[in-house]
Amino acid sequence: MDSQFHATTIFAVRHKGKGAIAGDGQVTFGNAMVMKHGAKKVRRLYRGKVAAGFAGSVADAITLFEKFEGKLEEHSGNLQRAAVELAKEWRSDRVLRRLEAMMIVMDAQHLLLISGNGEIIEPDDGVLAIGSGGSFALSAGRALKRYAGDHMEAKEIALAAMKMAAEICVYTNDNIIVEEMEG
Repeated sequence: MDSQFHATTIFAVRHKGKGAIAGDGQVTFGNAMVMKHGAKKVRRLYRGKVAAGFAGSVADAITLFEKFEGKLEEHSGNLQRAAVELAKEWRSDRVLRRLEAMMIVMDAQHLLLISGNGEIIEPDDGVLAIGSGGSFALSAGRALKRYAGDHMEAKEIALAAMKMAAEICVYTNDNIIVEEMEG
């Protein structure tokens, strides 16, 4: 049996002056067993002013949450500065460099993807997704924002995109947590 944990799908969108980040709750062991249905992969950081979601190894992601929250404290909640400092440390530190995870972080103004190879990406269209069902959620979210955006709020787009991903990706379930950010 493959001893790798597969997790997860994280989707984030900025729309109509608000932001939303959503994640499913499934943790899968190998290719054959669901170990957990209700994992919380999206959480608030820095006094509730930042929302973050991770995809990848759970232990690695917890380490990254802690490191990122430390960077936020160090830089008085400046999301972009904290992201740059985390990416630099993640890429250069021997132990951190081995972590297998990605993060999406969001505050009232910015939406960023942070990866272990030093990339920090702010999307042109205000939509990001990572994880095993990320491409499905990204496609659904972009279509919803573009074609139904006048009738939907950011939180609704995030929830709908995640539900679409859960219908397609075997590593994504419909136990979805959404955090909304005022813009």
